Formats: sequence, C-alpha cells, structure tokens
Amino acid sequence: MGQRDRVASRCAPGGCRIAKRMSLSRKSRPAPAEGELLFTLDPHPLEEAVTAYAGLPLFLQAVRSLDVGGCVRQCLHLKQRQRGFDEASYVESFLVLNALGGECLEDFGRLREDEGIGTMLGHEVPSPEAARKFLYQFHEEEKVAQAQRELPAGQVSYIPDESAALRSLAQVNQTLVQEVGRRCAEQKIATIDLDATIIESWKKEAQPTYPGNRGYQPMLALWAEHATAAGDTTRFSSAARNCERVLLPGRRRLLGEGTPAMVAG
Repeated sequence: MGQRDRVASRCAPGGCRIAKRMSLSRKSRPAPAEGELLFTLDPHPLEEAVTAYAGLPLFLQAVRSLDVGGCVRQCLHLKQRQRGFDEASYVESFLVLNALGGECLEDFGRLREDEGIGTMLGHEVPSPEAARKFLYQFHEEEKVAQAQRELPAGQVSYIPDESAALRSLAQVNQTLVQEVGRRCAEQKIATIDLDATIIESWKKEAQPTYPGNRGYQPMLALWAEHATAAGDTTRFSSAARNCERVLLPGRRRLLGEGTPAMVAG
C-alpha cells in the first residue's frame, strides 16, 4: 500500500480498500422511462383513410369470392325505391358486423365512425335505424299469430312458418353451402351438428326459456367438417329440440347433387 492507503487504513475501521471503493461515485445512466419519446406527433391530419380492422379484407375476399352479393341480388327482392342501400349491401354489412364482433344494431354506429371500413367495402354501412328497418321487412306478424293459433293445448313454444323474405334469404345460404360442397368435392361425408343457443332479451315479445330467463333460442344446423351453417330457425321459448324437419328440408337438395351424404349429428 502507498502512503495514502496507509493513512486511510489507520482512519477507517475494517481497512482502507473498502472505504476507498465505496467512496467512488459511478456515473448513472437514465432509465428508459426517463428518456424522451422516440416519436413525434404530427399535428396535420392524415389524408389516407385509417382503420382499426386490418383483418377485414381477408374476410371480404372470402365473401365475394363465393359471390354472396350476386346471389342476394338474384334471390332477395325487398327494395322498393332507388335510393338507399340495396339488399346485397345490407347483407354484406350484417356479415361484416358479425365478423367484427358486433352484438347489436347500435354497433353499426361505431363502424360508421371508422373511415377505413367504407373504403374497403366500397360502400358505407347502414345506420342502426336503417338496419332495423331492413330486418323488419323479414317479419310477418301473421305467421306468428298463425303459429300461436295452431299451438296444441298444453304447449307454450312454437316455430312459425318463415316469411317469403326469409325463405329467399335461406335460398342464398343454400346456394352458398352448395358452392362450398362443389369446391370441396373430396369431402364425402357431411356431419350436421344441431345445436341451440339461448340469447337473452328484455323485449316484451321474448318468451321464457328453460333456465328461467327470457329470450330467444335459435337452432343452428352446422356442417361440422367445414364449420358452415347449413340451416337455421328461430324458436320461440323452449321449443321441441327435434327441429330437423324445419332446418333441413331435403338433405340432398340442401347440399346439391353429387355432394356428400348427410349424417345427422
């Protein structure tokens, strides 16, 4: 040790080396959270349309490659005036709403705020009120009243006949399923999974369900191998679970000739 170390050793308990090293100060580096932002904010608005739904084009490509819009134009005729959305634009808008996680008509309002959606679609999505009026065109109160009149004594659940508009929409879905079968000719078996889901509702028309709450129980026939909806119907209250005759009229006709044999799931 040098003279300085010996002096520090006499003055510091435990030896001078530790005392000297602890007294040395290191140059501290700032933490990442203390630094400046690595980006700057541009106060000028973007000229491009921006969207939070970047995965939507892939879904649209699938829908339009199956020519859903063209089939709607051929089968569904509800529009009585030239102005406003056509049937194909309405149907596509509802498909987009469902694909993006929409749960009610009011969610159309949120989609309308996204400028990029209209750019990708080539048309705007309807307002919640316009979408509601479009749905009302599929409803025929007389069909519901008839089902209630024909309800056997002691039963409270019923399945009304579909309106002409609903049958036209079902034809669109049948054509879509047939096209899927045509493109998947190697698939020899179609397993049909029948399942019902309770959708809780506080509307006055909603009926009691078996858990005790009120709502609707749509029954869905799903082509399991391709996760494709082959048929559906709306059940009022806890209708009989055997709805196969309602969902799948003419199994071969549903998928088309030359498509897989159907096995009830």
